[in-house]
Amino acid sequence: MANLNPLHFLDRVSTPANMLIEPAPNDEQLTQIFRAAMNAPDHKHLQPYRFITIRGEARQALSEVFINAVTIRKPDVDPDYLKKQGQKPLRSPLIVVLVAKLQDDPKVPEIEQILCAGAVANNLMLANNALGFGSIWLTGDNTYDDNVCQPLGLASSEKIIGFIYLGTPKVKKPNRVISDLSDKVIDWIKPL
Repeated sequence: MANLNPLHFLDRVSTPANMLIEPAPNDEQLTQIFRAAMNAPDHKHLQPYRFITIRGEARQALSEVFINAVTIRKPDVDPDYLKKQGQKPLRSPLIVVLVAKLQDDPKVPEIEQILCAGAVANNLMLANNALGFGSIWLTGDNTYDDNVCQPLGLASSEKIIGFIYLGTPKVKKPNRVISDLSDKVIDWIKPL
């Protein structure tokens, strides 16, 4: 089993989905990625999330789900736009749909559960990067459409946090320029 390289946590950048090719993480690597993802902060350890993996022929089935959802949302949709929506799931070899499983808990409001799922997404992408793969976290209209959620088997209490596309980058993108920390970090001493 390949080990996660912590130095890769400092150089994670999003790779456009159409620039992700085979190989994608294998099952053993995905296990590592999911374990790292699940180490996100989680108030009361509710684990308010789950993962749906989409690869191989399932990507074509998701393409049909997207086309159907767009057709229902926009009956007079432009054919080029519809074709573009249908191509989305085919752009990378593996998609992880991250789902927030919202629970009724008096001590953990919905916003904390959604933030937990967001932290899970970030950890997933960092772990994926640490194994040498590329990724991008995408949302959009299909993310929030019941005509996508229902075929994916989501309960009424669940929400898609994003579609995370994974694979090997065709080209290594340059590292992001991190802004000066002095603009982002302050020491608080007393009330203003």
